[in-house]
Amino acid sequence: MIHVIATIELKPNCREAYLTVLKDNVPNVKAEAGCLAYAPALDIDSGLPVQGAVRENVVTIIEAWESLGHLVAHLKTPHMQSYRDAVADYVENLSVQIMAPA
Repeated sequence: MIHVIATIELKPNCREAYLTVLKDNVPNVKAEAGCLAYAPALDIDSGLPVQGAVRENVVTIIEAWESLGHLVAHLKTPHMQSYRDAVADYVENLSVQIMAPA
């Protein structure tokens, strides 16, 4: 199994439009072979001193895949290409961390 943390930094005032496209695509991703988890998340103000500032223009997607091969196949699906095309004008930056359980 692998874990993926995708951090999507959005342009100002694009979060709701981005989330609409993303949420429409989530069922497609969850139906893919090898997808164990795929969950968008937003920062909250927890009040905990260890938390940094709330990032209003960031969406984090927390993923789990059976294997790296499944993740690679996911990135090549038609629905992911359509998603990337649909959100291109909203995204400022994207970073991805791919990890294995310790």
